[in-house]
Amino acid sequence: MSGDAAERSLGLEGAQTSAPVPVEVKRLPHGEGLPLPAYATSGAAGMDIVSAEDVIIAPGARHAVATGLSVAIPQGFEIQVRPRSGLALKHGITVPNTPGTIDSDYRGELKVIMINHGTDDFVIARGDRIAQLVLAPVTQGAWVEVDELDATDRGAGGFGSTGGHEKL
Repeated sequence: MSGDAAERSLGLEGAQTSAPVPVEVKRLPHGEGLPLPAYATSGAAGMDIVSAEDVIIAPGARHAVATGLSVAIPQGFEIQVRPRSGLALKHGITVPNTPGTIDSDYRGELKVIMINHGTDDFVIARGDRIAQLVLAPVTQGAWVEVDELDATDRGAGGFGSTGGHEKL
């Protein structure tokens, strides 16, 4: 089914997609010559970001990989740092605090914390794609202290209370 046909079947014909949100970016000296974060395909949710350094991450080790960029994220947004699925599957390389959050008021260098869950050293060369960045809106909450909470069917049932893998 073509994209237009799919839109019609879902009732999305003429649906508007939001315009890209401008994000100011400052290239640091060690980021010279590297590409800015970019979407690999037209349907990609995340922008690939590259390393600005050569580094080897040993099995079990972590490293904050430099990107050579700082950003000014608009108020009301964050950038989520997410792992690249191919690195995770093929090499056991991931972002341990997934998704990592870059707040709108941070102006330092964007670094990607990476961990090697694999069995071999993982070599990152300057210019290698290391993670994905997703620009996302933020809703700030406001705590309202009460004496009682409303009742639900689940109640206080915690971890595993709705059924585990044995039911699958």
